[in-house]
Amino acid sequence: MHEALLNIESKEIRYAHLKNGQLDALVIERKHKRQLTGNIYRGSVLNILENIQSAFIDIDEGENGFIHISDMEKNVENLSKFYDIDEEAIKEAPKKSSISEMMKPGLPALVQVVKEPIGTKGARLTANVSIAGRYLVLLPNSAHKGVSRKIENRSVRERLKRLIRSFELPQDMGLICRTASSIATDDMLITEANELLETWNEVLDRYNNTSKPTLLYEESDILKRTILTAVDKRFDRILIDDYPTYQRCKKMYAKYEKEHPLKIEFYRDKFPMFERFNVEKEIEKSLRRKIWLPTGGYLFIEKTEAMHTIDVNSGRSKEGGKNVEETLVQINLEAAEEIARQLRLRNLGGLIICDFIDMRYRKNQRRILDRLKEEMKGDTSKNTILSMSDFGLVEMTRQRSRGSLEQIYFTSCPYCNGAGLIKTHETLSIEIERALKKGIECYQQFALRLVVHPSLYEYLVLEDVEYLKEIAEERNAMLTIDTDDTLHLNDFHFYSTINKQKLEF
Repeated sequence: MHEALLNIESKEIRYAHLKNGQLDALVIERKHKRQLTGNIYRGSVLNILENIQSAFIDIDEGENGFIHISDMEKNVENLSKFYDIDEEAIKEAPKKSSISEMMKPGLPALVQVVKEPIGTKGARLTANVSIAGRYLVLLPNSAHKGVSRKIENRSVRERLKRLIRSFELPQDMGLICRTASSIATDDMLITEANELLETWNEVLDRYNNTSKPTLLYEESDILKRTILTAVDKRFDRILIDDYPTYQRCKKMYAKYEKEHPLKIEFYRDKFPMFERFNVEKEIEKSLRRKIWLPTGGYLFIEKTEAMHTIDVNSGRSKEGGKNVEETLVQINLEAAEEIARQLRLRNLGGLIICDFIDMRYRKNQRRILDRLKEEMKGDTSKNTILSMSDFGLVEMTRQRSRGSLEQIYFTSCPYCNGAGLIKTHETLSIEIERALKKGIECYQQFALRLVVHPSLYEYLVLEDVEYLKEIAEERNAMLTIDTDDTLHLNDFHFYSTINKQKLEF
């Protein structure tokens, strides 16, 4: 059973896909930060970076967008990567030797967002503009006509190829048949092709009628994407906890109700919907570093500057005598399934290293790798999985299109600045001793007041208060100690009790 849940709040919309009652996919959109991927803009070139063959472009979305020379040429790799089509029939355009030949500061540029801005990084842009419909993708700057590789039925592929080749499109325009086009009729495809052409003409009109950086075309919102996903993937129902949104979704669905009998229901219970369906607990689990597996093993997920690492451990699993190898294989199989799910829920991207438990036989390594690849097939983000090394390591990449779950929910800790560590009380006591000596001997302050956090004070009372006062007395000084619960746990301050000024070391 497949269900979609839509939780609507004043500042946030959350989409959850449940597969047989278990959370399988999660999308969270904050209203103050809408999704930009797919949007088309009239931008203004700000500056050219010759050393990395790139440019920054103002698209009127706060952070400036970033474009590389490879995203300005009509090339095989980009088309094949983004739309999962064959490279054979795509004609490579002549390549320019420098980005400065293609762009000049101050000039306008028609660009599209292909990657969301993340952190301090602006949106990644491309000049290879495309407009995606439900069944087709219009390529205004490429004459290629192709069919998604995910459509494996040969007769269906041939029918679609014949149909799109018969379309009369303007010169240098192309079309791609998406996976959903395999169930569409010829009339439906022809109608959508005409709609996409009209949309493109509207984009050009807006581009020509404005002189400032501005949004020309906005990709469909999360509600429309939910309806289309539910229809295309044959979901059983959509449950919505906001009545106006429920009515809006019902109107959207009216256009597709003949294709699939989808139930759209309003959630009336007072108990929160995401708690009722155990989604909140799953989200909480996906924000932890350790994830337990059914047989007692666990995953440990860690983020570094360059990659994410996922370590598989046997944990509390009870190995069964002679079948130790098979027990380890079962833990690894469970881990492969959970890794694929956690990547979707957490929306992790970039380079990912999976460290599976070592296995003796190569055939078992292949079983784990095959299971991981099978589970990742349903992922909407592009991914590449390499073979398993002799040490049980699997390298993979996953397309990063928007911020991760962690980036949405968290900010850096003001105590540790993201390090996850703070100094021990003993370390601070040693630093206080040094600072006290410096204050007396270098700054000639003989009446001092030390202010610390209450938890540090408790440690000092048991260990070092008398010793610190002795140090002061030996130097003909006087020390008093006070607490302030608003201080950082690692902060302490010395004040002169004569002029009340804080000592700056």
